[in-house]
Amino acid sequence: MRRRAILVLGVVAVVLLAFVGGSYWYLSYRYGQIQKVTVSDLTPTVSGQPINILVIGSDSRAGLTGAMAAQAGANQVTGQRSDVDQIWHLDPAAGTVQIISIPRDTLVSMGPLASQNGQFNRINTAYGAGPASLVNLIQSNFGIPINHVVQVGFGGFVGATDALGGVWMNFPYPARDAYSGLSITTPGCQLLNGTQALAVARSRHFEYEVNGQWLSDGTSDFGRIHRQGTYLRSLVDAAKSKVNPFTLNAFLGAIPQGVTLDSSMSLLDLLDLVYHFHSLNPATLSTQTLPTTSVGYVSPWGDVLFVDQPSAQQMLVSIFGSQLTTPATPPPNTSLESVPPPTITPTTQPLQPSTTQGSSGGTPSPAPTTTTLPPFDPTPCPPA
Repeated sequence: MRRRAILVLGVVAVVLLAFVGGSYWYLSYRYGQIQKVTVSDLTPTVSGQPINILVIGSDSRAGLTGAMAAQAGANQVTGQRSDVDQIWHLDPAAGTVQIISIPRDTLVSMGPLASQNGQFNRINTAYGAGPASLVNLIQSNFGIPINHVVQVGFGGFVGATDALGGVWMNFPYPARDAYSGLSITTPGCQLLNGTQALAVARSRHFEYEVNGQWLSDGTSDFGRIHRQGTYLRSLVDAAKSKVNPFTLNAFLGAIPQGVTLDSSMSLLDLLDLVYHFHSLNPATLSTQTLPTTSVGYVSPWGDVLFVDQPSAQQMLVSIFGSQLTTPATPPPNTSLESVPPPTITPTTQPLQPSTTQGSSGGTPSPAPTTTTLPPFDPTPCPPA
C-alpha cells in the first residue's frame, strides 16, 4: 500500500508539474505576442508598495477595418492623441484599485516639448511624441511616479470586449451620439458588442430621449469619463463571469490587436497583479477625475481646462501620499503662471471617490466629494 501511495502521489505530482509548465508556456507564448515599447523615465517599482500604471487610451484607428473604421472616423483623423489619460493606482496589500482620469483638455507645462508645442498646451498633445513624453509630462507636472505604461487603441478595445462575449449595460433611456456612432433604440439592460461599447466609451456628445424629446448631456469630456468608468466595471463583471479556457484563449488572443505594454512589464509582473486583484469587486472600483476649472476661451488654445488648486493637490495627496514628488514644471494657473502646488498635509482618511470633478461650463470644480451618477447615464447590469 505504501508503494502504491507513493506511486500515485508521484503520478499526480508529474501531472501537476506538466499542467503548470504547460500553462506557463502558453501564457509566455501569448505574452510574447503583445507589442512592447521602451519607455524612458519610468520609476522602478518597490516591493510591497503601490504601483502606478499610466493607461493611455489612444485615438489610433489601427486594427479597425471596414464599417468600424469608418464609424470611428479613420478617414478624418490622422496621427495619434491620448483620448484617455488615466493613472491606475494599485495597492496589492490593500487589494484596492483607484483610477484617476486627467481630462484631455487640461492645460499643462510642456517642458521638453515646448519647442514643438509651446510652453503650455493640452495634455493630449504630448502623446504625439510617444508614451515616454506623456510619462515625463505627468511626472514633471504633478509629481506622480509612473511605474508602467499600457496603451490601448480602438482595435484592442473592441477585440477584448468581443472576446468576453460583450458587456452588459442598463440604459434608462434611448441614447445616441452621432459622433461616436452610439445608437441605443430601446432602454433597459442589454448586451453590447465591442463596437457598441466603444461608442459608449467614446461618447462626448451624449444624447438621451425622454418622452419623445432628445436631451443633451452637455458635460462633454466629463460625461465621457463617467461612461468609461461604467464600461470598466462592466468589463470586469464580464471577465469574472467567464473563466472557461475557450473564453480566456479568445481574450488573450484579442489583446495583441491594439494593446501595447512598456518593455519593463514582465509576465511575472502581470501574473502577480492577477494574483492580488483576481477577486476585485467591480462595484468597489474607485474612479476619480482631476479637479479642473474653465474660464472660457483662452487664446491661442480655445476652451481649455486649468488644474483647480487646492482641490487637485488634496486629491493627489489623498491617493498617492508619500509617493508624490515635487513637480519640476507645474501646470499653469488661470493667470498662465506655473506655480508650485499648495502644501497639503496627508490625512489618515482618504478622500471619497468621485466620478467627476469639474465642468465644461466655466465654473470652478468642487473639492472631491461623493457624487451620484447622472440618471441618464448607463450603468452595469447583470445578464438578462
